[in-house]
This record gives sequence, C-alpha cells and structure tokens, in this order.
Amino acid sequence: MYFPGQSESFKQLLAELRGQRVAVLGHLRPDGDCIGSQVALTRVLLSQGIEAVAVNRDEAPRVMQSFIADTPWMRAKDFSPQGHVTINVDCADPIRVGMLLEEMFPQTLANIDHHVSNPNYAQYNFVEPQTAATAEVLAGLFFDHGLPVDPVTAQALYVGISTDTGQFRFPTTTGQVFELCSRLCACGASPGGVARELFEREPLAKLKLLRRFLGSLRLVYGERICIGTLREKDFEETGAAHEDAEGFVDYARDLEGVDIGIFVQEFENQVKGSLRAKTRAYRLDRLARQFGGGGHAPAAGFNQHRPLHEVCALLLKAAEEHLKKMDAEPGA
Repeated sequence: MYFPGQSESFKQLLAELRGQRVAVLGHLRPDGDCIGSQVALTRVLLSQGIEAVAVNRDEAPRVMQSFIADTPWMRAKDFSPQGHVTINVDCADPIRVGMLLEEMFPQTLANIDHHVSNPNYAQYNFVEPQTAATAEVLAGLFFDHGLPVDPVTAQALYVGISTDTGQFRFPTTTGQVFELCSRLCACGASPGGVARELFEREPLAKLKLLRRFLGSLRLVYGERICIGTLREKDFEETGAAHEDAEGFVDYARDLEGVDIGIFVQEFENQVKGSLRAKTRAYRLDRLARQFGGGGHAPAAGFNQHRPLHEVCALLLKAAEEHLKKMDAEPGA
C-alpha cells in the first residue's frame, strides 16, 4: 500500500460520505495540483454513488480548463451550500479557499493535502508532507482502495503531480512518484497531451510579460538570493493575464548559485510573494510564515496589503536573516 497509515480513516470517510452531498473545495487562484485534485476526487466520489461537485472561488486558468472535461465544477459565487459537507484539497489552511467559501463552510469534514504547514484542521486529515503533490496522495489512496480511475481522472492526477514536481525536476520527485504516474498512464493519462496543453499554447503576451520579469531580476546577499517583480502596469501594458506569470519564480531560483528565488507581484489590490529553493533544507514555509503565508519547505508564498517596494525591502531583509539561520543550523 502507498499510505497504509491512512487506510482505515479513508475507509471511514467514504462510509460517512455515502448519502451525503459533497463540495470538493480547492484554493483560490487554483494551480495544476489543486485543479487535478478537485477533478479527480469529485469524479471518484461520483463513481461511488456519492453526489459531488468541485467548487472554487476562481476560474481555472486557460491552460487547465480542458482537464476538467465533464466534471461538475462551479464558481463559489454561483454555488448554494445548503446540505453539503466539504472536503478541502491542496489547502494548507482553511482560509485558502477564500473568504466566501470559508463563510459558507466554517467546518471542514476532510482535509487532503501535502503542505508541511498544514495544521490538520478538519475532522479527517490526510496530510502527507513528504509527498510531491496532493494529487500523489489521492492517487495512492485511490489505488490502495481499488477505486476506479477513469482516463479523465488519471489525466487530472498526472497534471497535479507533474506540475507540482516541476515536470519531475524538484527534489520531491521520488520512485513512488514515477510508480504512481506509470499506473496513471496505464489508466489513460497522456504525458504528451499534458505537455502540449501546458507548454505549447503560450500567448505572445506571456512572452512579453516574461521579458519584463527577467529584466527586473537582481541578485543580492552574495548572489544567493534572486528577486524579480511585476507591477500591475506590466500586465496591463503587455495584455497578459495574472495566470500567465505562473512559474516565473522558477527563473529566479534556477540561476546558478542562487539558494532562494523570489517573485513579488501586484495582484488584486495586494502584493503576492512566491518563494522557491532548490532543496527542502531552506524551509521557506518558515520564511513565508513571517508574512502571514505558508506552504512547502522548498516552495511557499504569502499575500500582503503593503506597497510592493515596502514588501520587497522587508522580504529581502528577512530572507537574508533566514539564510544566516539556516547556515548556522547543524548539518547545513
């Protein structure tokens, strides 16, 4: 079994859900792991005769919409919560679903996630921080319990795993990841199809935006920290959408000698920060927590209601202090 320690609890959850109406919630501004997990869990619950619908505050990004297929999917503003229980997927804390859904559902029945900062906030918690993606957790649980994985479900889970491993480049990529992906391919997932949808449909506006981001990069603290920024005017002047900036932070992290890559952008009347490291050792979840955020050890983020220049100054100072602490820890 992939997750033997979760087996009995997952059986109990499935038994409790029979006869219930389930809303499968994901985090705002959903990414591949969030969407893949929402789609997959919703479909598997439906296959078991459990009424289920995926609900999110935001639309799925353009490149992700085809992976939803015929899965029931609703925007929070169009959803009536009466009679539903909720399962949160890929949400490190309940506020990640957004204020509207949090107000609709102050209690969470189940929490399925892989973020190290997750405090186990639900009645049932399936949190596996050592895994690469929430989709990996779900794939393992489905196979452990012999649940049906149709081609759309397999594709959705593959999307979640492949995007959260950076196309199998990140340190979280393990033998189990490849084993599960092999089984998903046998169920109908298409790596080539996923790659075409995600990486071969780039709008020109995204490339113009990337040029501005790359032009903003600067190295500090002995070139161990790289930071890049985008302002709202950059999106307006290039015609790019905010979803087009997904993954830009990796360019900051990928530079030789850089330990922490940072991307700070103006977004929806606030400032969004993304943090990336090459290994788990830098515990970026702790750095993000100083700014009200969280996430994984090598990948984390936060939102702030301060001017961008102020956030950058505070963040760089905190990042330098964080690196000094990490360097001083035993085994660093």
